[in-house]
Amino acid sequence: MTTTAKQSLEAVLGGLMRRYKERVPDVQAVINAMTEEGLIKSGDEIENDHIAFRTMGVPQLGIKSFEKIFLHCGYTKREPYFFAAKKLDAYWYAPPEPQYPRIFVSELRVGDLSEEAQRIITSYTDEVKSDPVDSINLDNGAEIDAFLHRPLWRTPSYADYKRLAEESEYAAWVIYNRYYLNHFTVTIHNLPDGYNTIHDFNAFLERKGFKLNDSGGKAKASPDGKLIQSSTVAEMIEVEFAGGEKHTISGSYVEFAERRPLDEFAHIPYTQLKREQRREGFEAANADKIFESTYTSQTVKRN
Repeated sequence: MTTTAKQSLEAVLGGLMRRYKERVPDVQAVINAMTEEGLIKSGDEIENDHIAFRTMGVPQLGIKSFEKIFLHCGYTKREPYFFAAKKLDAYWYAPPEPQYPRIFVSELRVGDLSEEAQRIITSYTDEVKSDPVDSINLDNGAEIDAFLHRPLWRTPSYADYKRLAEESEYAAWVIYNRYYLNHFTVTIHNLPDGYNTIHDFNAFLERKGFKLNDSGGKAKASPDGKLIQSSTVAEMIEVEFAGGEKHTISGSYVEFAERRPLDEFAHIPYTQLKREQRREGFEAANADKIFESTYTSQTVKRN
């Protein structure tokens, strides 16, 4: 990995996390709770398992556009995932060096929605005339960071947002939030004993007053039992729609991941395990339920 690529990637990741922490108070609240409990000395000690983005599956946008940013930064495209009920496709991307987070990018299958929903979506996305990533200097981290935080289309009306939410809460989230960071993920398995499993860490979070996504259970485990995930319920934020209309909508959330050792490394003490000796990748069934951290069925729990 070249020095330029490393500087660019670190500028992008730093910009994403700075804005995410400003907009999602749960992030600092989780860091504060972990610090007060003596699990970490500062937020810098948290190992970020992965970050996630949501995109619209239209010709000039979607995964094939978005992934150019991180492929250029040295990431490697890995397995695909399909979420039939939610009408989503996704891929994950392995980082160029182990200190960087994995990346999970999903895409709404816009063509699978009703004609009315498609019309609403394309009335916004058609404002983007060509792939916007092609106009960015991908060696300039500050330029990428600015791109990820600027509107791609006009501010939606609340009526359009509501109509999309009736059919796809994912679509409604993206039409307002665009490429805003959907979540970052605290790695649990390297924490001290008593906190280094999702079961124990969830109990700690609930003692501290955090609301957890319970769709599919608060701890969501892969069939092999080696990837266990949980997440907070997304915070509700007041936003301004077209015409100055203000409403409270779902923002972003915090995820937590425990990756257990692969069978051939199960004899190694937890504290000595390397990243590549643990369960890699993602699990569609887990992710399917994690998506719901921004859905009304979960966010009502914050009221």
